[in-house]
Amino acid sequence: MAWIAGVDGCKAGWIAAIADANLETSPVIACFARFEDIVNSVHAPCLIAIDMPIGLPDRIIGDGRGPEQAARAVLGRRRSSVFSMPSRAAVYAVDRPVIGMADITASHAEACAIARRDSDGRRGFSRQAFMILPKIREIDRLLVGAPALAARVKEVHPEVAFWSMNGGRPLDFPKRAPEGRAERLALLRAEGLPEAVLAGPPPRGAQPDDLLDALAGLVVAKHMHAGRGRAFPREIGHDRHGLEIAIWSFTPDRMLEETLS
Repeated sequence: MAWIAGVDGCKAGWIAAIADANLETSPVIACFARFEDIVNSVHAPCLIAIDMPIGLPDRIIGDGRGPEQAARAVLGRRRSSVFSMPSRAAVYAVDRPVIGMADITASHAEACAIARRDSDGRRGFSRQAFMILPKIREIDRLLVGAPALAARVKEVHPEVAFWSMNGGRPLDFPKRAPEGRAERLALLRAEGLPEAVLAGPPPRGAQPDDLLDALAGLVVAKHMHAGRGRAFPREIGHDRHGLEIAIWSFTPDRMLEETLS
């Protein structure tokens, strides 16, 4: 049996929703301390859709990487959910644990200085994006020089996933609003995910929205495994290590029908 996974970062490390490729069995939901533990788990997913940037350009042209610009173009009111990632050098600028607000502020400023050097618009990047850099480095270190593994791990973004589930339309509410959670649960339910998983609590070390994002990745992995994947942008770039620079989702049925009509 082929196994797939949707993964998101969380306080415990990583939350994974693992299931068979057709989602015929109830997903296994678990937290893992290291991403490598998911790769080497008993299920050994053949496709892992992860809400974390993959592929780090040496220079940023425009407002973020190409995938971020392409995703924002379709997300409308949800476009602010897509953070801009800086250059590879900026991601690795502060490659150490950052402890305390003063250290965070100074380290963020140091990384932003390099990001401005490596972008045509002299752009820094957000504090929120800075806080996930250790997880980006963790993924990057595993994938660089491991093409077989890199082929199994695809970058996704929850809001793009929900855009696809919603027929190519952005959602009305942010995910942490009660209305937004209800929107997302309805779309996941329509994709066949069981109520016990949707209504259940996340595992210890993860938040409810982490679970929603992991499940959104699982849905994208299902469609990708079935050959329905769609990359943002359509023309996939690569960094100097050969890693894809693309956010993956799938083409909604409505758009497939328009293409065929």
